[in-house]
Amino acid sequence: MTLLIIGLLIWSIAHFAPLAAPGPRAKLNDALGAGPARGVMAVAILVGLVLMVIGYRASPYEELYLLPGWATHLNNLMMMFSVLLFGAARSPNFVSHRLRHPMLRGTLAWAAAHLLVNGDVASVVLFGGLAAWAVACIILSNRRDGAWERPGPGDRKSNIKLVVISGAVYIAIVLVHSFALGYPTFPQ
Repeated sequence: MTLLIIGLLIWSIAHFAPLAAPGPRAKLNDALGAGPARGVMAVAILVGLVLMVIGYRASPYEELYLLPGWATHLNNLMMMFSVLLFGAARSPNFVSHRLRHPMLRGTLAWAAAHLLVNGDVASVVLFGGLAAWAVACIILSNRRDGAWERPGPGDRKSNIKLVVISGAVYIAIVLVHSFALGYPTFPQ
């Protein structure tokens, strides 16, 4: 559990640096250059991610709660929306036209969906921690950026592309969870 918590802290600090501490981040850019400084932050984020995975897998299973079978169906629906939100973050489309911070909102949906089907301590720490991180990033980004300039709704082609690619990514996630990781996503 310690590695999981350290990983969450490293992940969060590396992501919060430009939002909560722009001065030290600017000094890092000045000292190393913008590209290498981004590289340092990317390595920190990767180290945090690796520690979260190792810490999560090494944590003993201690059940906190158990939700009914319908939670799995709600999880799958929320994951579809999560994937769509992640995909919507990088181009003008019908989602990013309506919602600010679609990737962070996708992280919230992802974390909440996983909390529906994982009621153990390590899962609550991991998914709850990442949900708290996403909320904090939304708040800090809104404070930093001020008023939101709504992007355009995108054209029909880009919107269809978003939905099709999101569907394909969702199917890939289901297959990886079910066959490679051994976590079936649909109840038997």
